[in-house]
Amino acid sequence: MGEKQKIVIFDFDGTLTTNDTLIAFIRYACGNAAFVWGFLLHLPLLVLMKLRLYDNGKTKERVFSYFFRGWTEERFTQACGAFAASHRHLLRQQTVNILRQAQQDGARVLIVTASIDRWVQPFFPDVEVLGTQAEVNNGLLTGRFHTPNCYGAEKVRRVEECIKEASHITAYGDSRGDRELLAWADKGTKI
Repeated sequence: MGEKQKIVIFDFDGTLTTNDTLIAFIRYACGNAAFVWGFLLHLPLLVLMKLRLYDNGKTKERVFSYFFRGWTEERFTQACGAFAASHRHLLRQQTVNILRQAQQDGARVLIVTASIDRWVQPFFPDVEVLGTQAEVNNGLLTGRFHTPNCYGAEKVRRVEECIKEASHITAYGDSRGDRELLAWADKGTKI
């Protein structure tokens, strides 16, 4: 029997970065005034989410829709690339070093994140990203998600969907959204 494939999985926000990139991306793409106004409008919903009285994925989708519904796919993709290029300072170098070492060791490396995959991928163009996907219709963002929010148990489901062979899985995460993934992996490490 052959050796199991080594797979190393990283969360993005708070694990590979120093903080959540949703807020930083909205500020970057929409500007400070729009950011402040949009978050003030959604403050009651955000409070309910923090109190775990309203679903995390639904809250995120409503906020995302407010800011990006109607954007062209091209405009959004360009903003994502420019954001990654200008926000490399958000990366947590110690964890990035672990990711690069895993690549050098021949492991299959995945980033599994609740963030929108389009702004994560430009940070790590050589890594497979499983993230929340924005829905696009006729070249325009609808404001809805094409996939479920990649959070909690959804992270495990998405990884199981893409791994077809016996594997030894190491996972790194930092928040309650990573609990199921860290518990499911052969070795889970909280950063």
